[in-house]
Amino acid sequence: MVYITNLSDHVDEEVTLKGWVYNYRSSKNLYFVELRDGSGICQCVVAKDAVSDEAWEAAEALRQESSVEITGTVVEDERSIGGHELQVTNLKIFQVAEDYPITPKDHGVDFLMENRHLWLRSRRQWAAMRVRNEIIYAIHVFFQERGFVQMDAPIFTGNAAEGTTNLFETEYFDEEAYLTQSGQLYGEAMAMAHGLIYTFGPTFRAEKSKTRRHLTEFWMIEPEMAFYDLDMDMDLAEDFIRFIVKRVLDRCPKELDILDRDTSKLRKTVEEGFSRISYTEAVEQLRSDEMAEMLDQMVKDRKQEAEELKEEREEIKKEHGQAKKWRKAQIDQRVKEIGMRLDEIEEDLRNIPTWRESALNFEWGEDFGGSDETLLTKKYDTPILVHRFPAEIKAFYMKRDPEDEKLALAVDMLAPEGYGEIIGGSEREEDLDTLKKRIDEHDLPEDVFQWYIDLRQYGSVPHSGFGLGLERTVAWLCGLDHVRETIPFPRMMGRLTP
Repeated sequence: MVYITNLSDHVDEEVTLKGWVYNYRSSKNLYFVELRDGSGICQCVVAKDAVSDEAWEAAEALRQESSVEITGTVVEDERSIGGHELQVTNLKIFQVAEDYPITPKDHGVDFLMENRHLWLRSRRQWAAMRVRNEIIYAIHVFFQERGFVQMDAPIFTGNAAEGTTNLFETEYFDEEAYLTQSGQLYGEAMAMAHGLIYTFGPTFRAEKSKTRRHLTEFWMIEPEMAFYDLDMDMDLAEDFIRFIVKRVLDRCPKELDILDRDTSKLRKTVEEGFSRISYTEAVEQLRSDEMAEMLDQMVKDRKQEAEELKEEREEIKKEHGQAKKWRKAQIDQRVKEIGMRLDEIEEDLRNIPTWRESALNFEWGEDFGGSDETLLTKKYDTPILVHRFPAEIKAFYMKRDPEDEKLALAVDMLAPEGYGEIIGGSEREEDLDTLKKRIDEHDLPEDVFQWYIDLRQYGSVPHSGFGLGLERTVAWLCGLDHVRETIPFPRMMGRLTP
C-alpha cells in the first residue's frame, strides 16, 4: 500500500491504494473513480477488458464514499487531479456506502453542520484542516527555534484572567471553578521560571455572540516573555505572523488552490512591514472624511460589480442549453460562484450604512467592534498593530503608559481583508502595589489572585506577552467566511453536536 501523496515516487509501478470513493462516473466500458485516502485524490481508470469480471462487478457496485482497495499502474497525467492516474488491474470493496447524505449538489449550512462528521471529508474542509495543521506545526517550530519552552496551563481555574462575566462555571468537587478563558496568568508564572515560554491549548468563552468570528471553544497560543517591553512584544508578534504565513504559502499551495485563496494578498504580509498606529490614531481614521469617502466609493464599486456579474450570468445561461456536457459543468460552477458573490455584495450594501454610522460617530474610549476593525484594515494590505488603548477598556494586569495614565500598554493585531483581531497582548504590570490597586479597582477577589500577586513579590521583572486565536488565523489564511469551518467540531451558541 502507498499513499496518493507519494504517487510521484512510483510512476510506471504497480501499487495498491486504499481509501474512499470521492466521485465516480462511467463511459461505455470504463469507470472513472476519484479515490481519496486522506493524503490526496487520484483518478483511477477501470477498463472492463483490463480487470477480472469480479473486479468489474465491484466497480459497478460503487457508490460515493464506498471504501475500497484498488491496485494498478501509476501513470503521469497533468490533466488528472494531482498529476497522476491509476490504470486499474484489480478492485476490492470493503463496504458499499448507500445513500451518502452529502452529495455534489448544494446543501444549506445547517444541514452541513448537522453532518459535520461527514462534511470533514469534502475537499474544501480537507484543505482547511491541512492548513490548520501546518499553522500549528509552524507555531511550534517558530517558538522552539527561538528558545521558548512549551508549557501547559490548567483548563480548570479558580480565577479569571479578565473577570467571570463570560466564563463557563462548573462544580469542582466542593468548590466553584471555571473553564479557562486564557492561560496567560499561569504563563506569567512559568516565564518567571524559564524566561521564554508559550502555552497552546483550548480556551472557553460563554459570550453570547453569533458572529462569524466567534466560537465558545477555541485554541489559543500564548507566549510570555520575561524582560520584554511592549515594543519587543510587537516585534515578536510581527515576526511570528510573518513566519506562519510564509510557511503556509511554501507548504500548502495545493490546499490554498482548492480553497481559491488569493495568495498575492498573503505574500504582501511576508514581504512588507506591518503598520503600527495608536488607538487614538485609529479613532481619528475612523472619524475622518477619508473614511467616509472610502465607504461611498465601496457602495459605488459594489453596485457596479453586481451589475456586471448579473450581465455575465445572463449571457452564460443563454449558452447553457446548447453547450456540451463539460461546458455545462463549467457554466453551472460559474453561476454558483456568481450567486455567492452577489450574496456577499448584498450583505456589504446592507452593512455599509451601519459601518459608516459606527465609524463616524465613534467616541474615544469605546472598544472597537467587528465593523470598526474591518474598516481600519481596508486601507492596509498587511496586518496592523493598534497599540496604547484606553486603560478603562483593558484588563487589570496591563501596565499603564508612564507618559499617559489613561492608556494601557496594550496591542491588538488586526488581520486585513476584514478578518479582525487575531492577536491581543500587552506589557504586564510588574509593580506589587499597583497590581493590588488594579485588582481592587476591578472589584476582583484578592485571595484567589494571591499566587499571581506573589510573582510581583518575589523577583518581579518587566514582562510582556500576547495571545493568538488559532481559528481566526486559519480563517484569514484560508479565506474562509466563518470560523466554524476552521476547527473539526465547532462549538457555538446552539451547537453542541456532533
